[in-house]
Amino acid sequence: MTRAMGAAMRRIQAGSALSAFGIGFTVPFLYVYVAQVRGLGSAAAGVVLAAFAMAALVVLPFIGRVIDRRGPLPVLVSGALVASVGALSLGLATSGPVAILSAAVLGAGTAVMQPALATMIVWCAGTATRTRAFATQFFLQNLGLGIGGLIGGQLVDEHRPGTFTLLFSIEAVMFLVLAGIAATTRMPHAPSIPDARPRNGKDGMSAGGGLRVLLRHRAMVQLCVLGFVLFFACYGQFESGLSAYGVEAAGISPSTLGIALAANTAVIVIAQFAVLRFVEYRRRSRVIAAVGLIWAVAWAAAGYAGLGHGSEAMATAAFISTYALFGLGESMLAPTVAPLVADLAPGGMVGQYNSAFALVKQLALAVGPAVGGPMGASLHAPYIVTFLLFSLGITALALRLGRRLTPVQDQPSLAKTRVIAQSLPETAPTSA
Repeated sequence: MTRAMGAAMRRIQAGSALSAFGIGFTVPFLYVYVAQVRGLGSAAAGVVLAAFAMAALVVLPFIGRVIDRRGPLPVLVSGALVASVGALSLGLATSGPVAILSAAVLGAGTAVMQPALATMIVWCAGTATRTRAFATQFFLQNLGLGIGGLIGGQLVDEHRPGTFTLLFSIEAVMFLVLAGIAATTRMPHAPSIPDARPRNGKDGMSAGGGLRVLLRHRAMVQLCVLGFVLFFACYGQFESGLSAYGVEAAGISPSTLGIALAANTAVIVIAQFAVLRFVEYRRRSRVIAAVGLIWAVAWAAAGYAGLGHGSEAMATAAFISTYALFGLGESMLAPTVAPLVADLAPGGMVGQYNSAFALVKQLALAVGPAVGGPMGASLHAPYIVTFLLFSLGITALALRLGRRLTPVQDQPSLAKTRVIAQSLPETAPTSA
């Protein structure tokens, strides 16, 4: 990585962390804000949340080609400006239609930012440094979300709508800061093409670009399937099925839910770089497979909390441990999955691959609560068994994906080893 690329990377990471800080101010309180503070009711709040998610599903299929043609920088700036407008208008909304439209604008803007940021990181990091770059981004984003949520929780007052307007205004300003940082960042002229990318049509790849090329890329299709299961079985359950299960089956109080979410964030922040040392020199497919096993244990702990016969204190500890174990798995995925998407992408299609994976993630986050919410609230034992099996399915899918990857795609440290070996001077054998 050159000095210019390193400077660009630091600016990107700072902007990403600040935008996450702004998002943390509002996301935990969005339902309460629409349903209670603005008095629009739970049905309107549900539509607002759905509009936020659906807007992302609408824009993501198209944004990847724009990123590859125009570059990620203008796309990120545009997305941040759109998100800023959506956040500010949502903070001022007093009617259902305005709140729904504002949420859609905010959702579209934040959705555009995800693949643009990922592509900018790819442009500024080589194969050997990409794992650490994505781990750093995940760490800073979670730190920003956690601090934003903590400060936002101290500022809001459900009896004073102005306090919520203040939070959304801060979020809008943070998006503007991200746009300003991105607009003044000097990016490299072309992305760094890693050795891991196929160049000879292997695994169904062919020249050109577009959706057909991606769909013929079997390794990428398998990674998308795996990604859907990952986000469906974990992230899609945090604030829906698992929360409902904790309250209904385990008797967990709302304050304990907050502690569990805090434990999740704390594990990510504390463990990220310790885990990174373990992940960097191991096969990505096996790391993801290990995450499936860790999450299976997490679901077993949740089952004990709700279905076991221990004390209330033991049930509470088990439920908090569930979220902590999820956090450990997340810290292992951050430096693994996103860099793998980039390494699978052929030259000129990094944006489209990042957008496709972001679309899969968004679909999982939309379907996960719809399926898990009702199950977690009423079908307690089937809920735990179902998602425990999904976690074991992650392990099976990851091992199967590993057979599709090249050695460098699966273990990028091999590329660094080869570069070092090639740089060593050859010495002639000495005679006895």
